[in-house]
Amino acid sequence: MTRILPRVRPWLPSAKRGGDSRIRVLGGAESAALRALLDSDPAANIFTRSQLERGNAPQGAYSNVVGIEGEQGLESACWIGANIAPTAMSEDHARAYAEYALRSRQRFASVFGPAQAVMAMHQVMAAGPQPIFDVRPNQPLMSLRESPRGERLPLRRAGLQDYDRVLPASAKMFEEELGYSPLQSGGGYYRSRVRQLIQDGHTLIDLDQRGKIIFKADLGTVTRGVAQIQGVWIDPAHRGYGLAAGYMASVVDYALTLVPEVTLYVNDYNEPALRSYQRVGFEHVGTFATILF
Repeated sequence: MTRILPRVRPWLPSAKRGGDSRIRVLGGAESAALRALLDSDPAANIFTRSQLERGNAPQGAYSNVVGIEGEQGLESACWIGANIAPTAMSEDHARAYAEYALRSRQRFASVFGPAQAVMAMHQVMAAGPQPIFDVRPNQPLMSLRESPRGERLPLRRAGLQDYDRVLPASAKMFEEELGYSPLQSGGGYYRSRVRQLIQDGHTLIDLDQRGKIIFKADLGTVTRGVAQIQGVWIDPAHRGYGLAAGYMASVVDYALTLVPEVTLYVNDYNEPALRSYQRVGFEHVGTFATILF
């Protein structure tokens, strides 16, 4: 999950830099070309594709899709908002987009996507005015298109009556992953995000006899073709009993009723999670990286 900023804030560079004339904001006329570029790798490009489907692109107040065109048409694109998500780009393009992002006078929460592009961006953004909180250079991107293997453990969709249970579990997952609470300073955006996932039917839970959450997971990003699992959390009291694979199989079963492909990405050092996902049948289809500010 990406770090959340309450609002974009300006920074003043110490010196002006020349712009890369190849990069320009994409408009409605480029929508078809942009969709074709994104659909060349639906699993890797799910974030930006979801923004198009939700009507948040090509451009908005602080979130723009920019691109570089060549002789054959649109060659690469990049979502630049509170988060940065690269699409189909070489290392040369990645560095150019990073320079462009720094000139945008925004602060960023994260950069995430295909590792080669993200790490090339890191070379530029590490010298920028905003301190980098963490870099995760090797995050296996995993995919499953068929019925998962193994047993199923029961899950149900959370309803709004479960919000007061889901919010603390979601916040604990976030804090375990990133080291700070998303509810700091009220956490208005995060609270709205949790509520929206529940309203969309994209949060799955299992409760113990006391009504406390044992397991939760979200379909955090969903397009017409792909769903990405995020926010996976098991209550610490229930860890170490081999439950994750059974719960994940049930999450995948549900996701496959909505889309033909289910994906997730995970930190390479999280070996228990990797083993659980592999037991279910997820296959390694790429490598992501994440920069956190």
